[in-house]
Amino acid sequence: MTTGALIFAFNNEHTDYLEMAAWSAQNIRRHLNIPVAVVTNDHHRARNLSFDQVIEATPETGGTRWFEDYAKTVSWHNAGRTDAYALTPWDRTLVLDADYVVASDQLSYLFHADTDFLCHRYAFDLTQGQRLDQLNIFGEHGLPMWWATVMFFKKSNTAKYIFDCMNMIKDNWQHYRDLYNIQKNTYRNDFALSIALGIVSGHTNKVDEIPWDLNSVLPETVVARYNNDSTAYLLTYNDQAQKPKQMSFAGLDFHAMGKKHLGDIIETDRRTGLFDSSSRHQRSTVY
Repeated sequence: MTTGALIFAFNNEHTDYLEMAAWSAQNIRRHLNIPVAVVTNDHHRARNLSFDQVIEATPETGGTRWFEDYAKTVSWHNAGRTDAYALTPWDRTLVLDADYVVASDQLSYLFHADTDFLCHRYAFDLTQGQRLDQLNIFGEHGLPMWWATVMFFKKSNTAKYIFDCMNMIKDNWQHYRDLYNIQKNTYRNDFALSIALGIVSGHTNKVDEIPWDLNSVLPETVVARYNNDSTAYLLTYNDQAQKPKQMSFAGLDFHAMGKKHLGDIIETDRRTGLFDSSSRHQRSTVY
């Protein structure tokens, strides 16, 4: 039975998600010891980067989003995540956002889970030490949010039902926006996943979840590498009194909601030789 990671990487006008995915692949291989496949429209370039498989796909826009770290509205080409089940080359698949930083082997515990699908229920603010309550619900009635940032699934009927349902929701997005009274018109994988899990569970919300919160760093927080030997990170942020604060950590996975700061770290790692994006691990291209 094969196990591997799957990352979707479609660049926009500000963020090189393919480079970010290659940097993440290096971390995944080091900490989790599994191969990595990338889904991208830039397959010629991807073949020269450190992926085990390259899967060509057409980017699907989810609209535009405001990025606090860029202070700009940018295009969002991540709607194709619903095709993860159909595209994955693995029997057991770990789907990760390109901006999810793997800094430990914690996710390897999911590989032994006796369930067909897992994702995070709660996002956790690392700087404040508490859950992001306003982001952990959606829609007019404050329904529970399930996060598509990290998903683990096995090839099974249950997982297929979930992804088929997500595709149905994406194809009829305006209807589901109206039904759940979602104010923002931007399509989000998190919304589609949350609605799909509600439907597949018979609206009981009895869903298997990853048994720890999704560590998150908000876009307004500056993330920097401060210790290359232990791959440690430094966060700079303002507290509720708007006073600058700092905290540091190592060996902790997290979701970097701000793309610019993570991109700066990757560029520094590339210049200093800590990030080798060569194609020596790449094995095949899937069309």
